[in-house]
Amino acid sequence: MGEPDVDQQSESATDTFVTHRNLLFTVAYEMLGSAADAEDVLQETWLRWTGVDLETVRDRRAYLVRITTRQALTHMRTLGRRKESYFGPWLPEPLLTTPDVAEDVELADSVSMAMLLVLETLTPTERAVFVLREVFDLDYDEIAEAVDKTAAAVRQIAHRARTHVASRRPRGTTSAAQTRGALEAFQRAIDTGDLQSLFDLLAPDVVMLGDGGGIRQAFPEPVLGADAVREVLAAGLGQLRGTAVFEPVQINGAPALLVHARGEVSVVTMHVQDGRVAGLYVVRNPEKLSRVEQETPISR
Repeated sequence: MGEPDVDQQSESATDTFVTHRNLLFTVAYEMLGSAADAEDVLQETWLRWTGVDLETVRDRRAYLVRITTRQALTHMRTLGRRKESYFGPWLPEPLLTTPDVAEDVELADSVSMAMLLVLETLTPTERAVFVLREVFDLDYDEIAEAVDKTAAAVRQIAHRARTHVASRRPRGTTSAAQTRGALEAFQRAIDTGDLQSLFDLLAPDVVMLGDGGGIRQAFPEPVLGADAVREVLAAGLGQLRGTAVFEPVQINGAPALLVHARGEVSVVTMHVQDGRVAGLYVVRNPEKLSRVEQETPISR
């Protein structure tokens, strides 16, 4: 009689994991900014989950999130060392997302390039606590078990992380329509040479980041301020004229462009704030572009 019970437990464990897989991937991705590392975390979570006696688990979703968080925290240390030796600016790995992600405003904001870059400034534990509390609305006791802290300590960490994020997160209003308009101006600047319409949209303190990972040509340092960004764009966009093919897509829950030119692909995303481009992000590292070929489902 014992064998069927083992089979039933295995089937139940599989069903539970599949049910929550998109959620677990999203937790890991928001903590790491790397889809490849998030998939590794999910594989390790699955291996640990198959060894759990399900009869002892009160809340399977919370238990899985706890395993995922602990594995992600371990990966954050390794990923941190890789970033220290990374060539040029490091940008999160872009995800081609489904239209429903944009409809969940809070989820879309939490996975936006601009927000993921803010989360990069938190400590690993702060980032885990912020993501689990602010994005996934876990209670403090659940988070405490996930990060191996007391609930009281987690409350303090959450307060510190919220304050930190609030002081750095983009301010002002943004909309998909404004972002699409700015991306169209970017495309026109390449197609027609009309750079001025794009330049007129740049915020005075715009930040431009290019991630080539030392594999593709990109800006080795952040480009800061409208004057500097204009100079870089004026020098670079003309080289693409007549060779670039543009594909409007949804990346990390927001409008973006895939730019195909000379056998290479780049992802262009923008953070548009009060009608002005405050952030311009270009991912060219081919090792980070495997997730722009098909949609990645994410969820809360």
